[in-house]
Amino acid sequence: MTSEDLELLLDRLESYYDAVPRNGARAEDFGPLTLFVREGAGWPFYARPTRGGSGAVTAADVARVRSRQRELGIPESFEWVAESAPTLRAAAEEAGLVVREHPLMVLDATVSVPAADKLSDGPSIRTVAPDDPALASALVVPHLAFAEPGTGVGQAGLPELAEAVRTRAGDGSVESAVARIEAGLTTVAAAVEDGTALCAGQHQPVGTVSEIVGVGTLPAARRRGLGLAVTAALVADARSRGVETVFLSAGDEDVARIYGRLGFHRVATALIAEPE
Repeated sequence: MTSEDLELLLDRLESYYDAVPRNGARAEDFGPLTLFVREGAGWPFYARPTRGGSGAVTAADVARVRSRQRELGIPESFEWVAESAPTLRAAAEEAGLVVREHPLMVLDATVSVPAADKLSDGPSIRTVAPDDPALASALVVPHLAFAEPGTGVGQAGLPELAEAVRTRAGDGSVESAVARIEAGLTTVAAAVEDGTALCAGQHQPVGTVSEIVGVGTLPAARRRGLGLAVTAALVADARSRGVETVFLSAGDEDVARIYGRLGFHRVATALIAEPE
């Protein structure tokens, strides 16, 4: 990829990053930063560099947004691409936040991704319809996965998943997901066994670009190829919808190597800044 191609790609991703939250959040203007505040149930959003802004961000800018986030009772979280907003990292760190790096990866458009059912044994790998009984567990299982990061087999299993589903019942997340699925804003895919999602993730198309997000496997069910299979199912669905650019942010280098098996390659670095 030439430097010009990379610049065009990153600009395309910046347009995507700005567009996606606007389907379910209001945008509050803080000059060089925009805070997205989710309206309704679902994952909380974040602040990020303002699309088309000057790009120069100071610690005072970050502090203003953090104050507003605390006022709203939402996470003090900032997300951006290092190469697209080079001044934000220093500003975030000066403001007292911890910055974590994640490989930003794009799928090679020429690569033929294996069928999802060829990548794992056992569970059914499928996109989840609005009326699928597995939808509730598909929305919850990534939370348990991210609570025990890494690729090794962990502690949380089916009892913890069942309890988490019960705890979240009635919080509006299922209804919100159903509305987004029906509107074509989100696709959920899952590895389902005995009616329960052991692994799940989503992609969120905007035009010809889509990001794969929230792929997580129940810690006790890891090392079975489920994450790779769910990702392949999401890629297949995205391509069936005319998506040309499929990308994701890997949790770490170990996870990035797994995605590399499907044809994803690193193009930049995604950064997340939060309090320690």
